[in-house]
Amino acid sequence: MPFTTVHFYQAATGKVPVLEWFTELKQTDPAAFARCFGKILRLEAEGHELRRPEADYLEDGIYELRAKKGHVNYRILYFFHGQDVALLTHALTKKRTIPPADLKRAKERKAAFERNPTLHSYAHSVRDSL
Repeated sequence: MPFTTVHFYQAATGKVPVLEWFTELKQTDPAAFARCFGKILRLEAEGHELRRPEADYLEDGIYELRAKKGHVNYRILYFFHGQDVALLTHALTKKRTIPPADLKRAKERKAAFERNPTLHSYAHSVRDSL
């Protein structure tokens, strides 16, 4: 099974939403950050083969990477670009279900990336950024 490269989605403004979320999480809750980062490493290793309980397909090509610390559920929404690249598009703390607005935002980011992959790819890998 090939290694999956994981990148962050970058907005046209240059903002990198998931990286910003991770940076804050690393400062406010290092243990939760470590769990989420561990799931990203699993996504790198397993790619399309990663399944529940660590990952799940939502809809329209959007997946969720799942981490839990205590009673808090962390979700990182992502999609695949080809066979060997996954882009992290949105992160949230989930109560019961993914809020429709968050899923919509991930779909919009996926569509923007598909229109212009160069503009919407953060230049550094996840490992280098965190």
